[in-house]
This record gives sequence, C-alpha cells and structure tokens, in this order.
Amino acid sequence: MLEQLARDVLDERRRARRWGILFKSLGFGFLFAALLAGLVLFGGRDRICIDRCTALVEVRGELDAGGRASAEHVIAGLQAAFKHAGTKGVVVRINSPGGSAVQAGQIYDEMRRLRAAHPDIPLYAVVEEIAASGGYYVAAAADRIYVDKASVVGSIGVIMEGFGFTGLMEKAGVERRVVTAGENKAFLDPFDPVDPKQRAYVQGLLDDIHRQFIAAVKDGRGTRLKAEPAMFSGLVWNGKQAIDLGLADGLGNVDYVAREVIKAEEIVDFTPEDNIAERVARRFGAALGGQLGLTLRHPGMTVR
Repeated sequence: MLEQLARDVLDERRRARRWGILFKSLGFGFLFAALLAGLVLFGGRDRICIDRCTALVEVRGELDAGGRASAEHVIAGLQAAFKHAGTKGVVVRINSPGGSAVQAGQIYDEMRRLRAAHPDIPLYAVVEEIAASGGYYVAAAADRIYVDKASVVGSIGVIMEGFGFTGLMEKAGVERRVVTAGENKAFLDPFDPVDPKQRAYVQGLLDDIHRQFIAAVKDGRGTRLKAEPAMFSGLVWNGKQAIDLGLADGLGNVDYVAREVIKAEEIVDFTPEDNIAERVARRFGAALGGQLGLTLRHPGMTVR
C-alpha cells in the first residue's frame, strides 16, 4: 500500500509538472503575441493621425529603381499620404543628387496628378542638403519649394558617363574581339574608339530628355523663374541664390512648413518601410535594367 501510495504521489506530481509547463508555455506565448502586437503598433504609430497632420514623404538618395528613392517607393508613400483623412498638407523632403530620368519623371507626373485630384491638399517640397538634377525635377512638381540657405539646388541637365580603354589596350597589347548582329549592337563600346554617328545619336537622346526636363521645370515653376542664361546649363546654386532665381520660394525646413504654412504641426511619416525581400528584388530589377544609364544626376556633388 505504501509503494502504491508513493507511485500515486509521483504520478500526481508528474501531471502537475506537465500542466505547469503547459500553462507557462501558454503564458509565454501570450506574452510574445502581446509584445509583437506592441511592436507592430509602435512601428505603425507614425502613421496615426487623429485629426490634423502634415504628411511627410522622403526622397533620399539617388533616384534608382532599386533604391529607397525609386518611383514605386515614393509614389506609394504619396498616394497613402493624400488618401489619409487627416492630411492637411503633404511635404516631400528631398535630399538627392538625382538619378534615373525615368524615376524622376514618374514621381513628377504622380505628384502633379495627385495635386489635381486633391485640390484642397497643398503639396510642398523641402530641400535639405541637395536637390540637384533629377532631385530638382521632383521638387518642381510641388506648389512651393523651401530650401536652406546653404542647400544645393539646380543642375538642370542630363549626363551619360563612361570610360574609354583604347589607348590602354594598345599599350597592354590586348585585342578586342566582339561579334554582333546589328551594326549598333556594340553601341559605345568602351574598348573601341567613339563612332561619330553614335556620339551624335546619343547627343540627340540627351538633348531630347533635357528638353523634357526644362519643360517640366517651366511648367512647375511658371512665371516665378527669372531670366538667367545659365538656368538650364547644368549649374547649381545655393538656397539663397535659388530663391533669387525663382527656383525656390523661401527658406524653411519641414517643421517650419508644417507649423507656419500648412498650420498642422503634427508630422506623420508616410514613407514606406522596406523589407529585405523588396530591396533584393528591386536591386535585381535595377541590375537588369541599367544598361544605357541616361541619368539626371549631378556628378560628384558632396557638401559637408
């Protein structure tokens, strides 16, 4: 009887231990779920606008189909910002030397479309360090552009960059061997001398895109632009000079525009957050698409 009683006590303890482990596991599970929900809520808290807010969308870095400043990324943020019921104004904060002419043009067009579709919501651009070339292309779509006095603005031009290795190959005794079907398939091959006909063709492409750029700036800025012969030559100006030339409207940062212009001090960031899979997919797509490389980008601009 004592032996049986001892066994019963041990079995009871085992059952109690199992139930204890189960309840502890459930407790940890509920705690983890609560923490996860809290993180999701905290991560999305920036987009909560109860009444009146200024919606912010970032254009940061080079305009590139594979980066954070891609048209897809920026447009998603703009659309979410304009659709939000509490949005009283949208600010596009720009810190970009430019990049892809296609990406800049798509963002510009969508900014103009959204502004027309939502006439009661103003759209402003705020330049931090630089809005050059394609970065300024984007800014030109806004109702007004605000800058810092030391911001770098302009570079309204188009560039196609490359290298030539013909002299180096001759010195090294290296022979280039390439076979093509189509006389221009080896277009501007860096291992061959530049073909004058191909150079003229590329110049025509650049000039045409430049005309599109100029038309977009004139359409966006209108009569505010001053008569300046070098306006569309690719030069850059500081923020104060840009205001004098009509390339910008005034001095101010995001806080100033939210508080003094839009009159909605609460700033809500609508810039989409990236995940690793999206970044890899965009980088892969950009690698496949980046063959010709016509860009609206200011080369080598660094301001410290």
